[in-house]
Amino acid sequence: MTSTHSPARPSYFPYGRSRPPSSSVLSPPPGSGPGTAWAGRLRVAVWAVPALLVAYAGFRRRWMSDDAYIYVRTVRQVLAGNGPVFNAGERVESSTGTLWQWLLVAAGPAGVDPASAAVYGGLLLTAAGFALAGIGALRTCGGVRVAVPLGSLVLLGLPPVWDFATSGLETGLATCWIAGAWLALTARPGSLGTSAVIGLGPLVRPDLGLVTVVFLAAQWLLVRPSWRGAFAGAGAAGALPVAYEVFRAGYYGHLVPLPAVTKEASQSLWGRGLVYLGDFAQPYLLWVPAVFVAVAVLSLCGRGRLRGAGVARVVPVLAPVVAGALCWLYVVKVGGDFMHGRMLLPGLLLMLLPVFVVPATRVGTLAAVGVGLWAVVCAGWLRMPYGGQIGPAGIADERGVYVRHNADPHPVRHTFAGAPHHLRYARQVAEAGRSGAAVLVLGKDGWVRGSSGGVTASYVVLGLNGSLVPLDGAALDPIGLAYPLAAHSERVGAGRVGHDKHLPAAWLVADRGVGAPSWVRPAEVAAARRALRCGALAELDGAVRGRLTVGRFLRNVAGAWERTSFRFPNDAGRAAGELCG
Repeated sequence: MTSTHSPARPSYFPYGRSRPPSSSVLSPPPGSGPGTAWAGRLRVAVWAVPALLVAYAGFRRRWMSDDAYIYVRTVRQVLAGNGPVFNAGERVESSTGTLWQWLLVAAGPAGVDPASAAVYGGLLLTAAGFALAGIGALRTCGGVRVAVPLGSLVLLGLPPVWDFATSGLETGLATCWIAGAWLALTARPGSLGTSAVIGLGPLVRPDLGLVTVVFLAAQWLLVRPSWRGAFAGAGAAGALPVAYEVFRAGYYGHLVPLPAVTKEASQSLWGRGLVYLGDFAQPYLLWVPAVFVAVAVLSLCGRGRLRGAGVARVVPVLAPVVAGALCWLYVVKVGGDFMHGRMLLPGLLLMLLPVFVVPATRVGTLAAVGVGLWAVVCAGWLRMPYGGQIGPAGIADERGVYVRHNADPHPVRHTFAGAPHHLRYARQVAEAGRSGAAVLVLGKDGWVRGSSGGVTASYVVLGLNGSLVPLDGAALDPIGLAYPLAAHSERVGAGRVGHDKHLPAAWLVADRGVGAPSWVRPAEVAAARRALRCGALAELDGAVRGRLTVGRFLRNVAGAWERTSFRFPNDAGRAAGELCG
């Protein structure tokens, strides 16, 4: 299939049709074209001011989540020469955001501490994302002289947006990538560079692969390339993600990061997901800004800005809305998350992108005023009912919990001054490392062992555990975020989302070869040891702990699908019976 247009094309349409007609979304850049100087300054202000405000709000609520310290340990292992692993000698991918992990690694040679890079890098990327979103929305407005913020006001009014502007997680990178990919789609849809940027979605977060698929489909509709151009665009989009997927399958032996295995990202928990959605929408009365936004959209359609418009104008507006709706649908399907609002923020940003900024018509301005008033009320008074705690559905005000645990309004460096149980655990790990104690029991949630080979410690709070245990030791968790044995166990009951696996201590004793605590039955340990020598469990051990040769790499790739889907019963006796016969 070849283009029917003239071969003379702009350089940024290397594999597509000619430049879209004048009604296209490719309007003059902000501040250019006719208009007075004050109008130009206003066009800059509508994207610059929200970016500055979110940076200010995020800095005022800066913090570091425990999950972010999971990234930090992996980054420290890479910088120490042990490879992209959580524990030396065990090839486990504990970082959900692959690109975020490697950006933090890149900050190391510059002398930036990984924790500081995570907090302040996330803040800068969030602000940059707001700016890019505003610029992209201005382009979709066409050549209007004056515009007003609308969708940005919705996000600025929500406390979870302020919280996850930092947190040390990949949320800031996701915000910047979503806005940047959309801006590239609206500005240069035929560029191979746009394809490459859009293709990064699965490396930002695996679930953002949905956004990549929708944006690539939108790019195809905008450009309608020849077959040759389509293959070139697909190659540009898929080169890095596919290459990393081959590396992941061969190096780690899995098709997805281990937390996706732990959280059973392919299963459905619709009821819990709807509870998670309500937990986010109800406290902030999100239906109020939704009404104002809907009125503004209907007004724009009524004024002919979208009615009867061609593909080049409609597709960039609909693509992020469709992508955002799919993101929300997926989050609800898998049961949501344990952090209040966090997993719904990317989808909300996507759905608000086309109205991040709107023309300053009468209706648009009144809608902006209405959303602005709601934002002031939401920012000042509306809060979740369980602030600083874990709610009845297992959803947490994660930042509030760490403020309380650390007795610090800005808990970037965790001291756990307000959490005696964590402090007690930290002391026991340190004592075990100094004394070389054979076994030190911490109760049903963990144990530690000191030996000449370092400290092995298991605890439910993995980021804390990883910050306490030296890099030559083993920091494990019974949930399975960085412990493959626990990750591949079956779910137990209806615990918190992402925390509904718990590997019994008998498996840890059998796997690590240590003496059993008095409350662990020897028969369970014997059954677990037998199961570990059989079938898929023995293969799993070889995949993540065996010497990485070319043959091992190829076997890991060949068995990655089966290995990723493998699960075994928590009960050691049942597991031994099923695996060993």
